[in-house]
Amino acid sequence: MPERYVVSIDQGTTSTRCIVFDRRGQLVSVVQREHQQYFPKPGWVEHDATEIWRNVERIVPRAVAQAGAGPEQIAAIGIANQRETTVLWDRRTGVPYGNAIVWQDTRTDSLVDELARVPGVEAVSQRSGLPLATYFSGPRIRWMLDNTPGLRERAERGDVLFGTMETWLVWNLTGGPEGGIHITDVTNASRTMLMDITTLEWDPYLLSFFGIPASMLPEIRSSAQVYGTSRTVLPGVEIAAALGDQQAALFGQTCFAPGEAKCTYGTGGFLLLNTGRELVRSTHGLLSTVGYRIDGEAPVYALEGPIAIAGSLVQWFRDRLELISTAPEIETLARSVDNNGGCYIVPAFSGLFAPHWRSEARGVIVGLTSYITKGHLARAVLEATGWQTREVVDAMNADSGLALRTLKVDGGMTSDNLLMQFIADVLDVPVVRPMVAETVSLGAAYAAGLAVGYWPDLEGLRQNWHRAGQWLPAMDPQRRAQEYDNWQRAVERAFGWIKQPLA
Repeated sequence: MPERYVVSIDQGTTSTRCIVFDRRGQLVSVVQREHQQYFPKPGWVEHDATEIWRNVERIVPRAVAQAGAGPEQIAAIGIANQRETTVLWDRRTGVPYGNAIVWQDTRTDSLVDELARVPGVEAVSQRSGLPLATYFSGPRIRWMLDNTPGLRERAERGDVLFGTMETWLVWNLTGGPEGGIHITDVTNASRTMLMDITTLEWDPYLLSFFGIPASMLPEIRSSAQVYGTSRTVLPGVEIAAALGDQQAALFGQTCFAPGEAKCTYGTGGFLLLNTGRELVRSTHGLLSTVGYRIDGEAPVYALEGPIAIAGSLVQWFRDRLELISTAPEIETLARSVDNNGGCYIVPAFSGLFAPHWRSEARGVIVGLTSYITKGHLARAVLEATGWQTREVVDAMNADSGLALRTLKVDGGMTSDNLLMQFIADVLDVPVVRPMVAETVSLGAAYAAGLAVGYWPDLEGLRQNWHRAGQWLPAMDPQRRAQEYDNWQRAVERAFGWIKQPLA
């Protein structure tokens, strides 16, 4: 009997990848294609949803062919996607109303300020689990309805569909205008500010608050559930999972028990902690979100701490300061000194995310003396990611009452051994990296395979997880405490830089 596989479509911010996985969770083939980034105005970031769909049509058959397989050997398709990115399209033609507005886009900042003054705004956070912010999809939908001529009238007639990127892809895979299925999964719905975080249903109060017609919204489904059958790309194959990318990484890292956490280190850092069946409402600057939901079971919740600047600080060190020529060189340069020389870099380039949420903060370098060399600066760059991780973990421990015992890591920065050791030192817990680095794609594959019985249960997925690297804490506790105090004092100096202009 020929080998069977699971296909994962990872629709990310800069590219879309299709990866074929086998029963051991091993990567068999991968095809990737970038899409264009549009920056029409300062703070605006857009994607062409049609271009992304065309890329999916190209890469999925190629990845399956590279694996030496045919559609009949594919057990299921799983999708992971960039979260919060918003696309609206015509129900009858399938043509998007303009470009998709990307999660990084800040065009809704004045709208969010306006909404923050509306009576009853306190209920938004209580019901959605999220702070009112430009980060999420709800304000983007409202902005598009307000700023695209005739769009609101079409939406109220039922002619307009909304989706994040997994919704757009599932609709097109299952027929598009010819009967395409309009669904979203609960992890993506939890990032819209429109879903009640406890009932897991679209909330009439939130829809009214943002002025969004209910007819636009997809049906909310579980993360691991057969949604329908693909009518194109891989005809006849069941589409059986969708998760937001960071939740997919949580699933791919097999963080299935309360207290288990992962952090993905890329451009930014995204730390998610499984809090089990309990919804934990943060009082320490974190986001309450849905981790995943398997069909027929209760949802698993998570606390999330997004860090805005992680790998992008290394890029700044390379491209703007030109102190290194390639990103991996920063580890070599940082190892040229024994410590940071008393220097700390707080990378609040456009404010600070969790746990501070201070939009007026700006980056600072403190502790400069004539002793400082570029080696000390390189070490301070890496240490900034470690200390930001410590701040988020402290907030998570305080919110959840679950002391972190191990941190699973993935993403490009995990190849930096000095950084990984520093994170273990400042957290005082082991840091572990898995054999399969593509945890976002793997998580989507796992959820799809689980839904169709390709893998029997969560324990079977755990057995696929294998450690590739581990770093154990080795820092003196007194030094750890003193350095953390220095970091916190440095962060305080980043606050309050952007002030309101005089009237």
